[in-house]
Amino acid sequence: MKKLIRTTIKCLKIALAILVLLIITVLIYMRHPLFGKKPSGKRLELIRQSPHYKDGQFQNIHNTPQLSEGYSMGGVLYDFMFKKRLRLRPIDSLPSVKTNLMALAPEQDVLVWFGHSSYFIQAGGKRFLTDPVFSGSASPLPGGTKAFKGADIYTTDDFPVIDYLFISHDHYDHLDYKTMLALKGKVGKVLCGLGVGEHLEKWGYTPDQIIETDWWQDVDLGDGFVVHTAPTRHFSGRTFSRNNTLWQSYVLQTPAMKIYIGGDSGYDTHFAEIGKKFGPMDFAILENGQYDLAWKYIHMQPEEVLQAAKDLKAKRLLPVHSSKFTLGNHPWDEPLQRLKAIADIPLATPMIGQLVDLHNDKQVFEEWWKEVK
Repeated sequence: MKKLIRTTIKCLKIALAILVLLIITVLIYMRHPLFGKKPSGKRLELIRQSPHYKDGQFQNIHNTPQLSEGYSMGGVLYDFMFKKRLRLRPIDSLPSVKTNLMALAPEQDVLVWFGHSSYFIQAGGKRFLTDPVFSGSASPLPGGTKAFKGADIYTTDDFPVIDYLFISHDHYDHLDYKTMLALKGKVGKVLCGLGVGEHLEKWGYTPDQIIETDWWQDVDLGDGFVVHTAPTRHFSGRTFSRNNTLWQSYVLQTPAMKIYIGGDSGYDTHFAEIGKKFGPMDFAILENGQYDLAWKYIHMQPEEVLQAAKDLKAKRLLPVHSSKFTLGNHPWDEPLQRLKAIADIPLATPMIGQLVDLHNDKQVFEEWWKEVK
């Protein structure tokens, strides 16, 4: 009996030592600059003045639970680890087109999508880039959430100088540390939500490069370009702290058109409000992917994506947030299939790297995902 007790105590000591070592390792790793920095000082004072910041956090317009009614975090984790899920990643390499971004004529008004939520816009002679992730991963963990084969044909070396970089929020699949470091010398200004600038300054961006905004602000870019900031229904956070930076969308108004840059969002009344204030939109870019009924309040189902586009009074829709990373429980090509089957407004569904003519709503795109296993 005494021997059993001694053995048990020894095992407990070993387990405790391993736990302590694991905690120390995590704490050390969390000091890596990729996790960014919490807002502080004058930036935190400004955040506290926002009407959307209450009880120490930014808040959505309406109550937004992380999980839907009837779901628990334990149940979601169990399903993620043990439930059989089919075709989360393509077996084949995704088809793509390698457009030379350096060779675009200044008068071309075009868009190039890079998979997930990264895309390049050239309009009115200015260049814009949104939520760039070109490190091959959407996770802070080494080797985690890798890009699909064929989805990483672009690197930061392929980009010309970017006039304005849009960041919708600070999640890893939208704000990538390695990519932001590599782009630093090519970016004129970064537009982002309140608090996100703290990450950027930690990574070497200068204060005069950063335009930090709250919802419902107008930013005059000059030469007939204006950006209107607007809400989304989502959340933020790069560490265990949640919602200390603001998530948002943008209406990019050029001299010739209006483009809605959506970011991540669950469906809510803000789409109709944005449509009423700034619509109609010539081109709307909305997330369509990585959804689940368990988190329906923070990511839209394809049917809701179509309704959101109509609320925005969009003449044309580009669905994004798919075809590069597995972050949801659905087959990788399901978002495009479901939306394509119901769409009654013009859709832009380009391959990665394919040029989208922003003025041609009759442009035809192949259903390229059907040929991919």
